[in-house]
Formats: sequence, C-alpha cells, structure tokens
Amino acid sequence: MTKRTTDTPDGLVIVDKPSGFTSHDVVAKMRGIAKTRRVGHAGTLDPMATGVLVLGVERATKLLGHLALTEKEYLGTIRLGQSSVTDDAEGEITASADASGVKRDAIDAAVAKLSGDIMQVPSKVSAIKIDGKRSYKRARDGEDFEIPARPVTVSSFQVYDIRDAVAEDGTPVLDLVVSVVCSSGTYIRALARDLGADLGVGGHLTALRRTRVGPYKLDSARTLDQLQEELTVMPVADAAAAAFPRWDVDDKRARLLTNGVRIEMPEEYAGKGPVAVFGPEGQFLVLAEESRGKAKSLAVFV
Repeated sequence: MTKRTTDTPDGLVIVDKPSGFTSHDVVAKMRGIAKTRRVGHAGTLDPMATGVLVLGVERATKLLGHLALTEKEYLGTIRLGQSSVTDDAEGEITASADASGVKRDAIDAAVAKLSGDIMQVPSKVSAIKIDGKRSYKRARDGEDFEIPARPVTVSSFQVYDIRDAVAEDGTPVLDLVVSVVCSSGTYIRALARDLGADLGVGGHLTALRRTRVGPYKLDSARTLDQLQEELTVMPVADAAAAAFPRWDVDDKRARLLTNGVRIEMPEEYAGKGPVAVFGPEGQFLVLAEESRGKAKSLAVFV
C-alpha cells in the first residue's frame, strides 16, 4: 500500500505536457512534486505532442479509467507530400511526392471521408497490443503484421489554413493547420496518414497540441515548472462534478451505495455511463453506473 504524506492532496492535476516527454515521464515528475507514488494519467499523449494531460493524485486515480473514455480536442499540422514510418515527424520519411497541385476542394472531400463514425487502422508504431505484444515492438523487430481497423468517431475535422512549403529534401509540400474533435482511441497521426493516402501524395503529422480532454481545457492546465512552484489540484468532488452527471441522494441511499448495495437508479441516468453520486451534505460518495435499473458502484470515494 502506498504510504501517503500528510500534505499530499487528492484530486486531478491538469498538465500542459511539454514536447519530448512521454506521458510516463510526466507521471514520474508529478510523483516527485506531489510526494506520492499514487499518480496516474488518463489517456496517453505521444512524446511529440503537447497540451492537456489529465493526472490523478491519490484517490483521484480511481477516476482516470472513466475519464480516459471522454471526447478529446486537438490542434495540429498535417504535411501533405511526405509519409513517415510513424505517421508523424518522429519517424523516418519513407516516401515523398509533389503536393503543390493538390486543390482545396480535393482536401475538403478527403477530410469529409474521415469525419463522422469511421473505421480507423491505428499507426503501426503505437502502443496497441496485437496478440499480447505492443505494436511498436513488433514494428521495431521488423515483423510483418496487420492491425485490425476499429470504430472511432471524428465529430469535427476542420482545415483552417493551407501553407505552401518545401521539405528538407526539396519536395514541394502543403502544410495544413487542422482542428479535430474525436472519441477516445482516435489517432490523429493516422488521420494524417489516411488523408495523404487518399489524396495520393502521402501525409504525416508534424505538430499536435491537445486542447481539451472531456471538460478539462488548456486554460486550466499548468506547466510542470508552474506545478513545481505551486501544486494546483482540482479536488476530486469538483473533478467528478465537471466530468459526469450528478445525482444527489439522501442519507439512507448514501449508506447503501457506499456499502456496495445496489439501489434503484432514476431513469434519467439510464445509459449515461458513470454518474457522480453526492450525499446530502454535498460530499462526493461514489462513481456509479446504471445496470438493469439499479445503481452499481464503480468506485467509492468516502
């Protein structure tokens, strides 16, 4: 059991992740800042990417698995005219093609095909497990393998700007400034790859910044340097109220739920996923979910 220091707070920490750090690097840094081993993150960010990374400290780690499933928002730059082994700027360029002739209407048509409910093949250099082994390890070992496509939702995919550029090898390329709102599990670099493939010139992601995870936005995020100076923690109750529907219960229901007893759940919460349950004095009690009309406790916080 993790020993807890008296000054370690419970709650979420919204970090503005720097480029070059893995999500695990940020967790390791936060363990030192918060003086506890009990730190986790909700949803990874590739080392190249920056922006919102949600960390849980102490009891808030129990929220993370549920927060990881929420919608995410990104700003990024896609380079048309070059493909890379990782589908982003971290990997070796594998092919180049003159993209200067690609027109805006063709780009818009290709973006439309990658919007809505789609089937996406994750990047081969990713943490997806194929038969128990990480995809990136299989790729690194030179294995020939396929990753099955999986359903994702891209609720918004917009191109804000198109810039002419010249790649290091002299190839005329186009850099697209894009925004994407998508479901958990969507790979933005796979969108870049597929956009370039559809346009016949190849594509990869050259920059990515996550601006939102569920209700948590960049304006509430802090850099690691800022957190080192002053640890800013969102209390567990506030975090739960922001992320999930709220259900206020009386003393009797509070006692039953916190003891693992399943009770009748109001119909309004049916099918809505996790619900934050609060007691009569406003204390956050449990994260619960409707199952056959009853409230099933997912995690207890008192």
